[in-house]
Amino acid sequence: MCHSCSGGELSRREFLGTAAAGGILLMGGLSAQPLRAAEEAGWPKLPPVKVHVVYLGKGGAWPKPEFNASAEVAGFQKYLAGVEERLGDVKFVGGQLITNSPAEAAKVAAKLGDADAVLLVHLSFGDASAFAEFIKTGKPVAIYSQPFSGHDWMYVAEWLRQGQRVILAASSDRGDIDRAVALLRVPVYMRRTKILLVGPANGTEAACNFQRVKEKLGVEVISIDVPTVVKVHAAIDPKEVEAEAESYWLSQAKKIVEPTRQEIVKSAGMYLAMKKLMIDHGARAITIKCLGGIPIDKLGYPCLGFSKLLDLGLVGACEADMDSTLTMLMFGYAFGVPGFITDPLFDTARNAVIHAHCLAPTKMNGPTDHRAPFVIRTHRDDNRGASLAVELKVGQPITCAKLVNLDSLLISTGKITEIPDFDDRGCRTQIITEVADARSMLRNWGGGVLSGDMMTLLHRVVFYGDRLNAARDLAQLMGIKVVMEG
Repeated sequence: MCHSCSGGELSRREFLGTAAAGGILLMGGLSAQPLRAAEEAGWPKLPPVKVHVVYLGKGGAWPKPEFNASAEVAGFQKYLAGVEERLGDVKFVGGQLITNSPAEAAKVAAKLGDADAVLLVHLSFGDASAFAEFIKTGKPVAIYSQPFSGHDWMYVAEWLRQGQRVILAASSDRGDIDRAVALLRVPVYMRRTKILLVGPANGTEAACNFQRVKEKLGVEVISIDVPTVVKVHAAIDPKEVEAEAESYWLSQAKKIVEPTRQEIVKSAGMYLAMKKLMIDHGARAITIKCLGGIPIDKLGYPCLGFSKLLDLGLVGACEADMDSTLTMLMFGYAFGVPGFITDPLFDTARNAVIHAHCLAPTKMNGPTDHRAPFVIRTHRDDNRGASLAVELKVGQPITCAKLVNLDSLLISTGKITEIPDFDDRGCRTQIITEVADARSMLRNWGGGVLSGDMMTLLHRVVFYGDRLNAARDLAQLMGIKVVMEG
């Protein structure tokens, strides 16, 4: 079986294509062990994702008559041992070498047991009928087909059009195996995820229907009332709260403008209260009806706490926005990067979208990243509490996305061109992003699939990196359609 194979030294090319740097795979930007930082901070460890590997094709005209399938498998097994090590949360099982016979494939597919997903390594020519036997299982399937394995790749396009949960990596770069397997983790992790909701939910009708969320994505939503949060917040050890405020905020801030030390300490207590509630309920995300929904005098705003949760690879989402919460979970599991929920504005004179909100993660490249400089300010809507002005990176490519209605992923890409000087307008963290066509994006806002109140129509989530191609594969595995917004 693959998980018992001993690894070997990778070639320089393979290493450059797949080695982890700062917790992110160098090529493709996929995350190694996206939950490690949270686990080190006290969250329980999730079991590894179990991926059943099958090698298809023992030889024939393609790639060549003298093809040695067993030798080819041995090379892939060695490589997959390295994938296990790099990703850290995947366990490969199976490892059968079979012909392209659908009958033989059906026998293996019937005995996948508790495997969470399937990786098919295509070795030699067939007609893809063996692929179909594994797709029928309903488990997420990734196919890796290197050039000259055959022409079975042609049949996959029809399955993609049908919405089958399969992705194809037709590539000479074995690093694409790492990237495909990293995406296979996402539907599995979503089924193991709980979200804590404080206050009434906001967002699309589908995302606020928790039974539908469970049926579609496997995510469980647990409602917590505000008095429970107040009670937990009041019970946190004051010394622990002071230590938290000093170590993560007071001593690390570039500058503190309006908030008092007491206000920042209160916000640190809110983080610790959220942490306790999340760990007690086994949750990986929390979203709160914060504006007008919680007693700020007792709890403070959760902005600082949300930022730290995002820095740890978890999700803290403002305004009880269920759609954005789910988006950040998916992208976090897939790419190991947190999201920045924003209230976008257009500046067509500059072909730009301005993104602004009351907080951002300070580790936009993921938990092992260095913290970006930040200034602690008041919450701009009411000049109360504590929020963050985070200095994000000029020149950084970004992806702007939002899962809506549980079935559509709105997406666009851009590049940060400026961190504007705060001019006393709008929220504290701001970036200006150049986009392909701001006027077209303005006309197409919502992509024809989004309606609702102002927050639902407005909010988007910004992630570091151009994630468009990988997001298309991710959406395929999740049974979601991609809608280009710009």
